[in-house]
Amino acid sequence: MSIQAMRSVRTLTRLACGASLAVLAASPVWAQDAAEEAVASEDEIVVTGFRASLDEALNQKRDSISAVDVIVAEDIAKFPDQNLAESLQRIPGISIQRDAGEGRAITVRGLGAQFTRVRLNGMETIATSTDGAAANRDRAFDFNVFASELFTSLVVHKTASASLDEGSLGAVVDLNTGNPLGGKEGLTLVGSAQARYNDLTENVDPRLAGLIAWTNADRTFGVSASVAWSDYTTDELGNNSVRWAQAPFRSVDGVTCLSGSSFVANPSAGCIEVAEAFHPRIPRYGLVRHERERLGATASIQFEPSENTKISIDGLYSRFKEVRDEYWGEVLLRSEERGIDVSNYTIDEDNNLIAADLDNVYIRTERYSRESETEFYQLSGRLEQRLTDTFKVNLLGGFSKSQADIPIETTLAFDDRDGTGYRYDYTNMKFPVLSFGPGIEDPSSFVLAEFRDRPSFLTNKFKTVSLDFDWDVADRFKLLGGGFYRQFDFDTVGFRRDSTYCAAFTCAPGTTGLPVTADIAELFKLGKAGQPSGNTNAWIVPDLDAGTALIDLYNRPAVLQQGEQRAVTEKTYGGWFMTEFETELAGMRLTGNAGVRYAKTEQSSSGFTSGTFVTVDRTYDDWLPSFNLNLHPTENIILRGAIAKVITRPTLGNLSPGGAVDQFNFRITSGNPFLDPFRATTFDLAAEWYFAPGALASVALFAKDIESFPISTSLQGTYADSGLPLSLLTPGTPAYDAVVGGSNPNRQFEFRTTGNGPGASLKGMELSLQLPFSVFSDSLRHFGVLGNATFVKSNVDYTIAGPLAYDPVDNRLEAQPAGVYTQPLLNLAKRAWNATVYYDDGKFSARTSAAWRSGYNDGTSGNGNVFEGYGSSFNVDASIRYAITENIELSIEGTNLTDDYRYRFTDLEANRNYENNHYGRTFLFGARVKI
Repeated sequence: MSIQAMRSVRTLTRLACGASLAVLAASPVWAQDAAEEAVASEDEIVVTGFRASLDEALNQKRDSISAVDVIVAEDIAKFPDQNLAESLQRIPGISIQRDAGEGRAITVRGLGAQFTRVRLNGMETIATSTDGAAANRDRAFDFNVFASELFTSLVVHKTASASLDEGSLGAVVDLNTGNPLGGKEGLTLVGSAQARYNDLTENVDPRLAGLIAWTNADRTFGVSASVAWSDYTTDELGNNSVRWAQAPFRSVDGVTCLSGSSFVANPSAGCIEVAEAFHPRIPRYGLVRHERERLGATASIQFEPSENTKISIDGLYSRFKEVRDEYWGEVLLRSEERGIDVSNYTIDEDNNLIAADLDNVYIRTERYSRESETEFYQLSGRLEQRLTDTFKVNLLGGFSKSQADIPIETTLAFDDRDGTGYRYDYTNMKFPVLSFGPGIEDPSSFVLAEFRDRPSFLTNKFKTVSLDFDWDVADRFKLLGGGFYRQFDFDTVGFRRDSTYCAAFTCAPGTTGLPVTADIAELFKLGKAGQPSGNTNAWIVPDLDAGTALIDLYNRPAVLQQGEQRAVTEKTYGGWFMTEFETELAGMRLTGNAGVRYAKTEQSSSGFTSGTFVTVDRTYDDWLPSFNLNLHPTENIILRGAIAKVITRPTLGNLSPGGAVDQFNFRITSGNPFLDPFRATTFDLAAEWYFAPGALASVALFAKDIESFPISTSLQGTYADSGLPLSLLTPGTPAYDAVVGGSNPNRQFEFRTTGNGPGASLKGMELSLQLPFSVFSDSLRHFGVLGNATFVKSNVDYTIAGPLAYDPVDNRLEAQPAGVYTQPLLNLAKRAWNATVYYDDGKFSARTSAAWRSGYNDGTSGNGNVFEGYGSSFNVDASIRYAITENIELSIEGTNLTDDYRYRFTDLEANRNYENNHYGRTFLFGARVKI
């Protein structure tokens, strides 16, 4: 008997004992008749709904030779969460990163999104959106691009095998859409509608989905199509410091500290301690409003002219649009400290200038708006052909394209450069008091000082062809192999329309901008941002439409930013060979696979260097052996072990031979086209105990020895050292003023690049429990719990420049020697857990889920801060569903029920506030009809 046939017998046995009907949809067509007979017995207990999806997922995990976790839709077009990323966080070892209150990217066993490869209907792809203050210009996959209703299952491969696409140190995630031949005969229609309410926006927004499918009576031909659409608004309210920094101020408590740009002779103790202390660079409260529209559609055709031939054609389209509007009231301490007077100040034990009164401050109110659109499509075809009873081949081919464009990214700034009576107080670091003096609500206090527009465009494309074979050589022994070719194209470009008003237009003598009138201003009122009493909660901001029309912004020439025009093309081809076996060891069943994958990568990277667009080519190859072994001491216990060599190709932004100039922070960032891939050896051990139907207790140990780990480096130099032309500097920016028009043409800049750094280690443990309460009593069979916890440890040595210190000999603040800090990998949380409690009787179901993730570093930071990252997060979701009839269901769902704030810190020890914001609770009320 073949391995496949033995698996089918075990599946049918579980079905006869009452497992999920959903198994029918996943079983081979040739096995479905037998399966239908098994579930038709008089003693059958049919499990449906959420419990059925759990059973099916558990069956797939149990039967897999490699370590996988699976999430299955409860029914057609009915995925169990509103977002794919939010579903994935239920899996052990997976945490999510949120954007605008919803899941966007995943971290697997401590490795960030760039280390995870995603396949859509078997083809690797990348879909990117815009997150936070910047767009995703990397290999990370943005799950928020797709509507969850379009998918039927998610499979996470945690251990490598030769048959899996290379490129992952974390996991390979398979997203699967329609399967017409897995459905019922005849016509199927499904429709759902939901109303979405958020308690911060207080808006009611629509979410709609529908599916149509048809399969002929002979089950040889099937078609399906689905569509999902939503249009909703989410508010993000909170505060932001834009990091903390050190600098001398003009005076402290009435004592002069500076003479021009230098300290006075023998500065006072107050001048020195305030200069050495860290202060917020741009303290501010504000609103970020996210208006999003998501449209998705799938289509699938399956044709099975004979029991030996199956042809599938799948297509997917998605369009994700967002308008992000920001409203800020702020003070620019950054680069303006030399003109500010400090009094009544407090410095805490972490050397933070935690509170102070400031006069002669640079007040700015700001309006920002970004329109972004991601359009994705994929078309793929698969031929599965059985040539003999023991030999079959699979041919897969297709292409995908993701175009993430930002045609408008506009900022208008009103300035008052001599504000008085300002005070900030970060005694409560998460919720500071920011109090402005008089004039903040008066348009005549301000001038229109700056405007910006920064359109950018990104395209990712994949082409894939692969041919695999599957040969049953003997009883319980297989040979598998194949060849593949992939081409990945990445191309991005950015432009600028940035300027100060007086650089673009004629200003009156002694002014710094256009005097503001009520015609181009509006009054902004801060909502529920967590602000304490004494905070200023209303201020004048630019009217974006009136302001941009006044200066005719969008008809101004857009200047190409050389550092933002770059491209990477990767052509990868190779092959793989693997054995799959089943035998006995000391009377115990033993299964496994062993194989090797070869991949040759031809890489071409392009970008601007010193004003010239250059292309750098290189080639490298990898042999990637892998081995998975599973011992079954009993029918219900599996001991798993795996070892493999794996790679992740370098970050796309780091591969460019060109660079970019940050004209506000005096920073030049450049890439390195000769970076090596991340290479690692992975080790996995796991024990799984299926102690009852639908139940699992497991523990998994994992370790990754990362041989090469590209690491960021930072150096100091002058702009002249970069070799870049002065034409890259924009009139009116701080860099232009300092380098071109100022008295110091050799202004210091920070140079940031990436090199092939030392390796790193990672190890951890996953604990998981799936417990239906039927194990205690049949009367409790509708109840159950799911839970898992992950503990990860890793060590990487980072070299980071620390704080500045006053040098009495040179009479100035000077950089101290860089220090080496041993910390986890970036984006790695040491601990995470999630749990779900549910009730499901087939007619009524209720679930509550909680997910917690410990804090983590996401960057090495800057301005003398050592690391930056996010505090711990805790999210609670719940849902209730009630089936009025077999075909009609009502639902109520709630997400982020604790209204968890997202806290971001800068400096690991001092834990200084970078930002702290929240998105409110979201509720969805819906109905679903199936015919």
